[in-house]
Amino acid sequence: MFLEKIKSRESGVLLYGIAPPKFGNQPERVAEIAQKTIERLSTLDMDALVVYDVQDESARTKEERPFPFINALDPLSFAASYLSNLPVPKIIYRPAGKFSTDELSAWLTELHKQNFYPVFVGIPAPGLPVKTSLPEAYKLWSRNQDTSVIGAVTIPERHQVLQDEDARILDKMNCGVSYFISQCVFNLDYAKQVIEDLYISCNKLVIKPPTIIFTLTACGSDKTLQFMEWLGIHVPNELKEELKTSEDMLEKTVKVCLDIASALTTFCMERSIPFGFNIESVAIRKAEIEASIYLANRIGQILKDSGLRVVR
Repeated sequence: MFLEKIKSRESGVLLYGIAPPKFGNQPERVAEIAQKTIERLSTLDMDALVVYDVQDESARTKEERPFPFINALDPLSFAASYLSNLPVPKIIYRPAGKFSTDELSAWLTELHKQNFYPVFVGIPAPGLPVKTSLPEAYKLWSRNQDTSVIGAVTIPERHQVLQDEDARILDKMNCGVSYFISQCVFNLDYAKQVIEDLYISCNKLVIKPPTIIFTLTACGSDKTLQFMEWLGIHVPNELKEELKTSEDMLEKTVKVCLDIASALTTFCMERSIPFGFNIESVAIRKAEIEASIYLANRIGQILKDSGLRVVR
């Protein structure tokens, strides 16, 4: 069970992440998309499904967005109404700052009623008004802390610039956060540095580290690669050239993700950092969706081979 694994700091957690269908789809089409998702994921050995809250981040950068932004359905409503036949826990993202404390409180009540788990994120771009701070949001959640867990986001790229991601993680731990889902990892060194600095900080303070869940995703086109970089994901120049010149970018990124997963498994185990992986699949192309399923199964096998998941 996801709840027990996080509370006991058990390594080997495996998540799968999706975005809700686009706003404007007819209910019949939404139901069709949901049914295909359920069929695709029903045999996947995962601990929970992540459902993202899709936000327009255009104000975060002056660079032109590679794909036009289209509003998506509310993730809580979508998961509750359409994904109930997928028998795994659901993790729902929410930008806390966009909502008042009353709105967030009502949202948390409904979330808890559904036995879902929250991940609070910040506002989509700096300078936007903040109605509820992250510490305030965590305090609202704390009424359910005995029967729930709350997650947060960690960004290795931010640590490379500010060198304070370990401190941010510890601050959020003090607010009740027990696991962190990373931004997509394509720079292994950046991810390792966050882990190393967190390991050092936790040892200094003589505290147990939280669970770190690394997000990995397959990329099948130059446009998708450009979009990932627009989102702030750092792809090392040498790797970028390898991807652009490869005969099959999708196949190449799957191999890269598997190599990253294997390296992070060894790195975290050596430091006794509880960890797992989140396979993100937000593309609509069939080939990329199928690649994400393959990736999830292969990473699950890596975790089983390391003794971190039960072989079924």
